[in-house]
Amino acid sequence: MRAGKAREVPKVEDDDKVKREILSQTKSNIIQIYWLFKLSTPLATTVEMAKLNGGAGDGLVASFGEMLIDFVPTEAGVSLAEASAFLKAPGGAPANVAIAVARLGGRGAFVGKLGDDEFGRMLAAILRENGVSDAGVVFDAGARTALAFVTLRADGEREFMFYRNPSADMLLTVAELNLDLIRNASIFHYGSISLIAEPCRSAHLKAMEVAKEAGALLSFDPNLRLPLWPSPEEARKQILSIWDQADIAKVSEVELSFLTGQNSLDDEVAMKLWRPNLKLLLVTFGDKGCKYYTKDFRGIVGSFSIKQVDSTGAGDAFVGAMLQGIVQDRSALQDEKKLRQVLRFANACGAITATKKGAIPSLPNASEVMQFLERA
Repeated sequence: MRAGKAREVPKVEDDDKVKREILSQTKSNIIQIYWLFKLSTPLATTVEMAKLNGGAGDGLVASFGEMLIDFVPTEAGVSLAEASAFLKAPGGAPANVAIAVARLGGRGAFVGKLGDDEFGRMLAAILRENGVSDAGVVFDAGARTALAFVTLRADGEREFMFYRNPSADMLLTVAELNLDLIRNASIFHYGSISLIAEPCRSAHLKAMEVAKEAGALLSFDPNLRLPLWPSPEEARKQILSIWDQADIAKVSEVELSFLTGQNSLDDEVAMKLWRPNLKLLLVTFGDKGCKYYTKDFRGIVGSFSIKQVDSTGAGDAFVGAMLQGIVQDRSALQDEKKLRQVLRFANACGAITATKKGAIPSLPNASEVMQFLERA
């Protein structure tokens, strides 16, 4: 048996350093005990479990698709034509989801293409500033970063006008994909806008294939934007063409009606979107909460009463929180109690986001959500 190396006795001048190390370890132990206590309470969340495990945990959520500049009127409740001025804000649902994950202490990455212009470089910097990996971002010197003008009219309907003919995000190729990053993802999340045109459609399909082969869960939020599609029929066809491959799918009530062709929100209608490969189907109803469907159980989780300021990004906050919960504990997909906790937390994230202006600035951190839930 080999003799271990004798531990050196600290020098007198190192006494303060040793004391600091002891105090640090004691503090760490106290924090561990605190989180163990919290995890035994009804407000336990998967974010708290992540903290107990040292922060972000091992699961990477890679989000694929578009990131763009939203121009939002400085006045509320006006149409785009009526607006007298606009403010620029970073946008794009897949990017919002990646930042939502990181804001909650998770590991988020964005995969997509930006213009090699001032806006594109600004958006990449915003990803980094928010703790999101931009290792999957590439730049196009020949195309601009996409722009969108968006407003919430007085009648409550959102109005969009897009400038992307073509924009850089549409030109992402298979050869430009960071396959190592994609293979490292525990969850690979995407929308449907990247299916509209080539070459991005082929890049999207290849990224899905690589992620699936590497063992990632595939997460699909269509994020329907009909003005971008050649026709509603083409949008429906392309969205449903990859529906069978998703492990997790989330639709809004509007998207449910669009994809099924029925206006009813009954379970029977939602189940028309169920596929054998699915592990979780979610239908969101804004301030009314969400319905969930799995192979073994289904139910509804209510939302929270708030004073809504701007709903932009609320759905992305919900998706990011839901994915962060599942990446921390996949058993939530089979355990209804755990899943309801995850969805309650996700509903809270969406609600908080809707109380502030702008998507990314409004995405909450874990502390904000816990305080919100304790007051609810």
